[in-house]
Amino acid sequence: MTDLVLESERLVLRKIGENDIELHDTVLNTPAVMAHLGGVMEWHEIEARHAKGMAMFARDGFSFLFAHEKSTGDMVAYCGIKWVENPLAPNVGDHEIGWVVREDRWRRGYAYEAMRAVIDWAFGPIGAPHVVALTCESNTGSWKLMEKLGMIRRKELDFIDPGMPEADNPTIQYSLRKEQWENR
Repeated sequence: MTDLVLESERLVLRKIGENDIELHDTVLNTPAVMAHLGGVMEWHEIEARHAKGMAMFARDGFSFLFAHEKSTGDMVAYCGIKWVENPLAPNVGDHEIGWVVREDRWRRGYAYEAMRAVIDWAFGPIGAPHVVALTCESNTGSWKLMEKLGMIRRKELDFIDPGMPEADNPTIQYSLRKEQWENR
């Protein structure tokens, strides 16, 4: 696989390329997957997200990646690291980890497996002192995974985003320090 960045037991994680917009739109841009992320995106929004991610990888050496099953080659997740950039967040500039998994692969442990590799990447080659993850209280699966990864709820980092539906506010954050990860 070209542009391989990370590997885990069942997954390979690769850089996103210019020709991946249709794959993202078809596999991940569904009402169920995007329910807590502002809803289904328009094609131009996916295109802009990919362009921004590719530029970030070129500039900073990290961004979001596509995770593929080794056994099938199927793309199963979009996950990685970016900067907290929402100007309403009290911690703009922190390393933010995140993930979405295609609906037909939910509850198979792919997000946990991929994020363990991403966190190792963050605290290893990237050199992040800590990472955060953002979600909403109604996204139980997301914050339960954060807790499973050893992340700690940080209520002082919560913020209201008027661009998100009321059900997805406030945005809540969890964090994990490098020392916590290494001593787990």
